[in-house]
Amino acid sequence: MILTKAQYEEIAQCLVSVPPTRQSLRKLKQRFPSQSQATLLSIFSQEYQKHIKRTHAKHHTSEAIESYYQRYLNGVVKNGAAPVLLDLANEVDYAPSLMARLILERFLQEHEETAPSKSVINSMLRDPSQIPDGVLANQVYQCIVNDCCYGPLVDCIKHAIGHEHEVLLRDLLLEKNLSFLDEDQLRAKGYDKTPDFILQVPVAVEGHIIHWIESKASFGDECSHHAYLHDQFWSYWNRDGISQCCSGWCGTPGLSNSSASASQSAGITGVRKHFLPGILMKCVCK
Repeated sequence: MILTKAQYEEIAQCLVSVPPTRQSLRKLKQRFPSQSQATLLSIFSQEYQKHIKRTHAKHHTSEAIESYYQRYLNGVVKNGAAPVLLDLANEVDYAPSLMARLILERFLQEHEETAPSKSVINSMLRDPSQIPDGVLANQVYQCIVNDCCYGPLVDCIKHAIGHEHEVLLRDLLLEKNLSFLDEDQLRAKGYDKTPDFILQVPVAVEGHIIHWIESKASFGDECSHHAYLHDQFWSYWNRDGISQCCSGWCGTPGLSNSSASASQSAGITGVRKHFLPGILMKCVCK
C-alpha cells in the first residue's frame, strides 16, 4: 500500500492528542485500516519521540523531579499495588520508561552513599529485580512493559526487527547470486561507518549504478531521512559512490523537493519513491 505525503500528514496530525498506549494504536488502526500495523506503529513512535524531545526539559528540572517523587511516595503509601508511576507518567504526558528512570535515580540518590552510575541505572531498568525496593521494582516493571516507544523492551524489539530485515536482505542478495560484503566484514577491514552491504560488483537499477544498500526497519519520514543523510549516507557516498538506500521497510512518504533534490544530487536513489522496500526488491530481484 502506497503512503502519500498527504496520508502521512493526516496520520501525524491525528497523533497530536493521542496518548502513547496500545489502546491508542488500536484506535489508529481502526481509523486507517488500509495502513499496516507496522507502519502505523513506526509513525506513532516517531511522532511521540518528537513530542518528548520538545517537552523533555520541563520534566528534568529539580522542582519537577521532586514533585514527581513525592507524588510517587504518597501514591504507593495509599496503594503500593496500583500502577502509581504509570498513571503519573500518563497524567503529566511523559514516557513511562523515562518517568521510571527519573524516579529510580531519585530513589537511589536518597538511599545510596554515592550517586548511581548510568550503567547501574540501565541494568536495573533492564532487570527491575535488581532494584533494592520491591515496590519500586514492581512500579518500574509496569512502566517498562507498558511503554510503546521507550525503554529496554522497546530497544530489544527494535534491534530484533532491524536484524530480521538485514537477514532478509542478505538472503535476497544470496538468492540472486550478488557478491557483497556485510558490516562485520567491512569493520574487519577497518571501516568506521558502514552500510549494511557493499556490492563487490555494482549493479544497474533503473539507470542508476548501485554500489551499496542500507536497510532501515523503521518508517522513513522526511526528518529521519535528513538525519540519515547527515549521519550516514553522505559518508557512504563520498567513500563508496552513488547507491541505493532503503530508508524504511515500514514505508516513507513523498519527500519535499529540497530533501529529494539533495539526495538525488548525491546520487542516492529511491528517495522519491513512496515505499522503498519495493525499490529494494527491484534492486535484488531483477
